[in-house]
Amino acid sequence: MANRRCIQTLISRCFSISHSPNPSPYPILKTLTIAPHFLLQTEYSTVQSLTPTDPGKICSAFPSFSRHHCSDNRTSMGSIDNDGDEEEEEEEDDDDDKSEDEERVHLSGKSDEQKAEEAAEIGYKVIGPLEESDRVFKPYEPVFAVVQVGSHQFKVSNGDSIFVEKLKYCDVNDKLILNRVLMLGSTAQTIIGRPVLPDAAVHAVVEEHALDAKVIIFKKKRRKNYRRTKGHRQELTKLRITDIQGIAKPEPIPSMKTEKRATKKVEKTAVSA
Repeated sequence: MANRRCIQTLISRCFSISHSPNPSPYPILKTLTIAPHFLLQTEYSTVQSLTPTDPGKICSAFPSFSRHHCSDNRTSMGSIDNDGDEEEEEEEDDDDDKSEDEERVHLSGKSDEQKAEEAAEIGYKVIGPLEESDRVFKPYEPVFAVVQVGSHQFKVSNGDSIFVEKLKYCDVNDKLILNRVLMLGSTAQTIIGRPVLPDAAVHAVVEEHALDAKVIIFKKKRRKNYRRTKGHRQELTKLRITDIQGIAKPEPIPSMKTEKRATKKVEKTAVSA
């Protein structure tokens, strides 16, 4: 490397002398032709073939000078830069496409698959928003179910409303399916799961997200002048049970009140006649 640097400095001096008003580079070139014994054969041959009026050869032999004296290399470097710019633009387009896909994940923090997995662990599945054709309030059916939502269990029937701990990833008027059904029962039969019934499902609708009554937490340490009072309101979700599936539903038994009212009306009409 040291020998190469020496040769480059000598050639640069020759080139500067050739462009001076009174060029006299020949004595220096003569000194260059007598190469010392420690120079490499390739470097000596390149120096011997150079002339002071041929800057192109100097540029090709020593690329470090091409930046200032060679126009061909400038054009080649410009084409390389253009190719590099095109590749960078393509990479930016790919990055934009990836960023659009990641924006939804970044806004909520989790993807749709992760949300569905967490909801399944709690014990529910979001179907979609409630439609106008859906019948929420149906006639009473003599069927009950025991469902588990989170760490709590509820005994529900058609038309009941329950308060559970706030369910994430669901809005008001969303339809849900409660998957963890532990037991089903009716007037004719009872089905107990081990621990869950795989074919059973309880359909519900989210009515509102509310807060429970405030609970006061009071701490005291006697003779230490330590008293702390805090309040907590648990976030809750109100669900309306719309349907229970997985058990044969018996026909509803008419109540005795309606029969008595019907007989009274018949008697009144007979008396008036």
